[in-house]
Amino acid sequence: MPINITMPALSPTMEEGNLSKWLVKEGDKVKSGDVLAEIETDKATMEVESVDEGTVAKLVVAAGTEGVKVNALIAILAADGEDVSAAASSGGGASPAPKAEAAPAPKAEAAPAPAVATPAPAAAPASSSGAKTFSSPLARRLAKEAGLDLSAVSGSGPHGRVVKADIEKAVASGGAKAAPAAAQQTAGAPAPAIAKGPADDTVLKLFPEGSYELLPHDGMRKTIASRLTESSQTVPSYFVSMDCELDALMKLRAEINKSSPMKKTDKGDVPAFKLSVNDFIIKAMALALRDVPMANASWTSTARVLHKHADVGVAVSIPDGLITPIVRKAETKTLSVISNEVKDLARRARDKKLKPEEYQGGTTSVSNLGMFGVSNFTSIVNLPQASIVSIGAGVEKPIVKNGEIKVGTVMTATFAFDHRVIDGALGAELASAFKRYIENPMAMLV
Repeated sequence: MPINITMPALSPTMEEGNLSKWLVKEGDKVKSGDVLAEIETDKATMEVESVDEGTVAKLVVAAGTEGVKVNALIAILAADGEDVSAAASSGGGASPAPKAEAAPAPKAEAAPAPAVATPAPAAAPASSSGAKTFSSPLARRLAKEAGLDLSAVSGSGPHGRVVKADIEKAVASGGAKAAPAAAQQTAGAPAPAIAKGPADDTVLKLFPEGSYELLPHDGMRKTIASRLTESSQTVPSYFVSMDCELDALMKLRAEINKSSPMKKTDKGDVPAFKLSVNDFIIKAMALALRDVPMANASWTSTARVLHKHADVGVAVSIPDGLITPIVRKAETKTLSVISNEVKDLARRARDKKLKPEEYQGGTTSVSNLGMFGVSNFTSIVNLPQASIVSIGAGVEKPIVKNGEIKVGTVMTATFAFDHRVIDGALGAELASAFKRYIENPMAMLV
């Protein structure tokens, strides 16, 4: 009996996705655990693994197809001993998949779990020789920009995966250039077609022909636009700003980092941790929510959801996008644990290796643009959260202490609140609690 392979579900919110590429072809024999296809979600790169054994009878959906509905039929396997041609013609039963569309770098969104395919975080583009070269999405993008042949790059990541550092090393050495044939094929390929609507035509008419280029929206950009539009249209936000003195925090941070034990690594002895100001900010926000539990909530149409822990999202900039990995139960973790966890989450976020549960949900968020010299700014609440704090740069300013004017380092924190959940007085109480921890950082150590 033919075995149907359907579009996998990668998150509870996914309704449709894009099939990036097939890693098998019709006639190939596969067994349980073999990687069948690669799907790029808006936030991560996933692979579809087979949970059955058989022969690939038919690839129903072409590589590069956009808008494939969740649980739609994408391929058919013939079971062992079954006639492949008969399976290809008789298999089916899932909802039909859309026809392939010309599109650059297709992306996919996430959805409910399929019966016969399971997602696994990985990436395995095929090399020119037909062998699979496993690589991170960032490594593939950098290799493409540098004109490198991934199959000729030695991977230093897990299981020989090619990562960013391998590409940078190959570029520095001037090796692993792409084969001429591949370069000619790319150069001769027509530009991808971009679907345009009436509103697009209205905008484009304002600019002279040839004075611009079109950068198609990928899945991440579409998701960012959709979620932020939803938040701005549905959340009655208001903003509260607090100036926080950083001198005590900076002094304590230096003392803690100086006392960090050393650990052995492949690169020699390195500090076991190195705290950043942002690590203190994450901890302070988590403790403030613990102290003001009514602000640690989310809105639903029938009830407020009061969270038992402070799960703090940390805004991380990635190539042409933004993602907010979450430090779970941050109020219970030490500063060193938070620091190392954030570094790991940020690294995997940039490589698109985060699991959906590592960036979905959360009870609040921290967005820090201080490293860019931004003095203050406001952020959009990230639903289903009800608060977010925007952190500006620490700047030396005159401050009054005991009737005397002195110079101190001051940071502006601007809070955005969902007024449906957090009223003005409650928001001010949370902001005040945050300020107390920032200005008395020793309280975060006990």
